Amino acid sequence: MVRIADRLTRYVRRMGFQRAADRRERSEAVGLQDLFMSGWFVADTGEVFTGFPVGPDDTYLDVGCGNGGATMFAARQGCAVIATDVQADKVAAVERRLEAAGASRFRCLVSDSAPLPLPGASVTRVVCSEVMEHVPDPGRFLAELVRVGKPGALYLLTVPDPASEAIQRELAPESYWRVPNHVRVFSRDEFADTVERAGLRIEARHFVGFYASVWWTLFWPAGTALDDPDHALLDAWTRTWRLLLTHPDGTRIKQALDRALPKSQVIIARKAA
Repeated sequence: MVRIADRLTRYVRRMGFQRAADRRERSEAVGLQDLFMSGWFVADTGEVFTGFPVGPDDTYLDVGCGNGGATMFAARQGCAVIATDVQADKVAAVERRLEAAGASRFRCLVSDSAPLPLPGASVTRVVCSEVMEHVPDPGRFLAELVRVGKPGALYLLTVPDPASEAIQRELAPESYWRVPNHVRVFSRDEFADTVERAGLRIEARHFVGFYASVWWTLFWPAGTALDDPDHALLDAWTRTWRLLLTHPDGTRIKQALDRALPKSQVIIARKAA
């Protein structure tokens, strides 16, 4: 656990977070610790996720970059980074973060990836996390990601797991299932088949995110705003999970729970050389 704690401290400092001083910051810190223990952002080995290393020789593409956490990590590993998102405000915010961090090799593009404004066979690493469930034609969308990958390019792809989505189906508002939100649920076989039909070879599969599955289960009855999720239910869950992660058997328990009720299914795949 010492190594995880050290990584958390370093990451929080690098990403501009202050030491947790209120409930929201503590929640973010616990969420980051859970991500680290799941295999995300391994600074010691330069892996965005376990089995997905990045470095100075890579041109890294983050499709649906969101707040840019993965893009920032890749930039700090020396990659030339390209961040895209359909939301212009998010792209602008990531661009400002890269500039403030002193990154020198980056492009930030507003794009729905239909098509991507990039030449074919131009990138070596592609990340697309929690995006494919939003798009109307995931096969066509993924084919475009494959087009821009160089021979041998490595892909990190994630979508929500059907186990956690089944709970959301019971609790989330109807708008959760409308454009621009989730328009489909991928079964595990369907996700793998979609990746392979696009011409990629699957190298590894992971199932992670029990903490997030429960957090979202509690978020809906809490009735709080997503940009300020301050509620006793969420606070209690955060405290419980923090205690579990610091327990001597916490890692093993977390791994078992991740397998039982993951928030996300993760595939690492490679384009043929």
